[in-house]
Amino acid sequence: MTTQTLLTSLFRYKTWADEELLEGLATLAEKAPEAEYRTAMRVFNHACIVDRIFMANLQRMNHGYAATGSEVIPTLRELADAARKTDRWYVDYTARVSAEELAESIDFTFTDGAAGRMSREEMLGHVATHAGYHRGEVGRIMWRLMGASPPDTFTGFLHQAEPARRMRA
Repeated sequence: MTTQTLLTSLFRYKTWADEELLEGLATLAEKAPEAEYRTAMRVFNHACIVDRIFMANLQRMNHGYAATGSEVIPTLRELADAARKTDRWYVDYTARVSAEELAESIDFTFTDGAAGRMSREEMLGHVATHAGYHRGEVGRIMWRLMGASPPDTFTGFLHQAEPARRMRA
């Protein structure tokens, strides 16, 4: 397996896991106290903002964010639309980025004004792991309030996407 194949699989998984989380957030909106729902939305919104910041960094563009969170929490529909658009971008990007480009280091500025430098591969690794951390954080809120959380494992994604993987050779 190439690094590019692995990255594309990870971002397909991230897209699947984000969709599962969005469905869970819709249920949480109906069943949870407003403050708990807003906390979950704030956490997932933060993860999505970081995704967009690094999307801009990968393109050597100014991301325009002064922070990794926002004062105003978007509606679930707004957040879902933004997350889906960003997730599609990452799946498309990882499908076409070359090994040479993955190794390239890019200088950028963090939202606090500090300088940063990472390879494209490191940035993609950060986005994938950062998102998983925060989906888990939201999942714990859901588990505490509803007794369940959305599925969020790479193996679960692979077996759902490719059911033949559950069969013995």
